[in-house]
Amino acid sequence: MTDVYLNNKFAGNIKNPEDFVERIINERRMGKLPITINCRHNKKSDEVRIESSGGRAVRPLIVVKNGKPLLSEKHIEQLKKNDLLWSDLVKQGMIEYLDASEEENALVAFSEDELEEESTHLEVNPLDILGLATSFVPFGHYNHGVRLSQGSKNQKQAIGFYMANFYIRIDMDVNLLHYPQYPIVKTLTHETLKYEKHPSGQNLIVAVMSYEGYNMEDAIVINKGSVDRGLARSTYYRPANVEERRYSGGLIDDVSIPDKDVNGFRSEEDYKFLEEDGIIYPEAKVGEGDVIIGKTSPPRFLNALEEFDLTSSSRRESSVALKHGERGIVDFVTLTENVEGNKLIQVRLRDQKIPEIGDKFTSRHGQKGVISIVVPEEDIPFSASGIKPDLIFSPHGIPSRMTMAHMIELLAGKTGCLAGRKVDGTIFSSEKEKNLRKELLDLGFSEDGCETMYNGITGEKYKARIFIGNMYYLKLKHMVSNKVHSRARGPIQLLTRQPTEGRANEGGLRLGEMEKDTFVAHGTSLVLKERFDSDKTIVPICEVCGLIAINDSRKETSFCPVCGENSEISNVEMSYAFKLMLDEMKSITIYPKLKLKGKY
Repeated sequence: MTDVYLNNKFAGNIKNPEDFVERIINERRMGKLPITINCRHNKKSDEVRIESSGGRAVRPLIVVKNGKPLLSEKHIEQLKKNDLLWSDLVKQGMIEYLDASEEENALVAFSEDELEEESTHLEVNPLDILGLATSFVPFGHYNHGVRLSQGSKNQKQAIGFYMANFYIRIDMDVNLLHYPQYPIVKTLTHETLKYEKHPSGQNLIVAVMSYEGYNMEDAIVINKGSVDRGLARSTYYRPANVEERRYSGGLIDDVSIPDKDVNGFRSEEDYKFLEEDGIIYPEAKVGEGDVIIGKTSPPRFLNALEEFDLTSSSRRESSVALKHGERGIVDFVTLTENVEGNKLIQVRLRDQKIPEIGDKFTSRHGQKGVISIVVPEEDIPFSASGIKPDLIFSPHGIPSRMTMAHMIELLAGKTGCLAGRKVDGTIFSSEKEKNLRKELLDLGFSEDGCETMYNGITGEKYKARIFIGNMYYLKLKHMVSNKVHSRARGPIQLLTRQPTEGRANEGGLRLGEMEKDTFVAHGTSLVLKERFDSDKTIVPICEVCGLIAINDSRKETSFCPVCGENSEISNVEMSYAFKLMLDEMKSITIYPKLKLKGKY
């Protein structure tokens, strides 16, 4: 007898498992059972598993009988005329949904050419095996699998036209590309998802060549003329919110320009952009430290006497100001109420981002790189027909990464541009490379995509012919202006006395274990000593008991609270974090005795 499990719970025994499974599948195809039920006979463990639980991943497949699919050309014609719907195909048992377990016992053919007598199912479209972003990669079947998934991830970070009503929205941290374009080399998914309504890249002229060594590794060279004409220009939007909170005892926040007697009053210069109501005006150019919304709050802690006389307690300053390294133009100001009925002020800042050295770009094939130089247009190489590339890509990025689709897209983009049409690059069913080459030849260009190019600086002809074409390039949200960070001296943490963390807090740049190893390897011990003293402190230590002594700065003496004034005290240089650790050890009754030696 074979055990039967329904959703991993034992349901009973049966004699003939093969017939049982076949009957369930047939009844599902006839519509007598729900389409979400899947059944499988595991021969190794001799058990039948029936699944109907929610949350399973299922996918549609065309049912095949005797080596022929049930879906015929006649049905496809009816689908095109809308006489037949997808749901009808499912009801009639031509298409069924399989989960991972039932798929184990199925032989799925990739295309009609691969159908065999034993085949049980046929893919609706080979494109189904990919996710949405991955199916955007043109000629993806020429690429390495890893590059395909990297291309998919890179596209998710691209800046584009994310929403048509962006102007009246207040979103966190968004970018908007100024001149987005629809790709010349498209896929089926671009049409299905109406990509023209939310594009996220531009069609650039790309030359595959070296340029004075500037595009070594993954660097790219970009044409300044193209940048001046608006290539990859974008705007970065960021909001600031303030609400007038209500506190117990009838106290509330007050949005206004703070008075001079308020605790924590900044300088008058910081409040220069605020209008009478304490809110900034649109189109104001603001920088680091400037206040956007002025606000004062009641004191944090009230004692019993102050609660009766609130006039005597001064309010504290709690305005919203730009953090370290931030700047922008006030784009939009709105006054409204939140769910609790409190007054809510939202200010949106915008900052124009023009491509510069360090900005990140990528093609749709995972070939990402940063700008290493923005070359003046007159120094850019040009072709015999006077075409100048917008971007120069290093030829060394191709052999090791095996992204052949990157090269084919250049060829296809060039053909599409010259023929004035869009090229279909859908994975597994794209236009053939040889057809594109023939069309390019008919258009009067070399079929291999190469052209004679001239040095933009000297005017000499290059000895090698350069591979040049059109490609859909994406600008990624990782821009150097949002990441650039340095610090000399600045704020420190209260507890450890070490520098604060993070760019917004004007934090320090951490020199970690591996960075330390590089200094050790170079033998620069004094640099190492200097690097590791961000929290250097001098602590008096008792030589008798080895505990931290007390320094009396008024009497200019030190004494040990354990041994008294007779003990010998020495000043020892140490990290404040180490001193803190000693204090914490004492709190759990461990005696951290310091033995001093090497006194001169």
